[in-house]
Amino acid sequence: MGKGDKKTKRGKIHIGTHGVVRPKKTAKVSAAKAASEKAAKAAK
Repeated sequence: MGKGDKKTKRGKIHIGTHGVVRPKKTAKVSAAKAASEKAAKAAK
């Protein structure tokens, strides 16, 4: 395990990819959107 291992966080940083171990920052945006949709539903 290390830089050559595609399944580890360090390997993904070295290769320059994303995945389950190292998700992209857009995941936070979708979580915020889901929270706002839930709030909108509660307001109805």
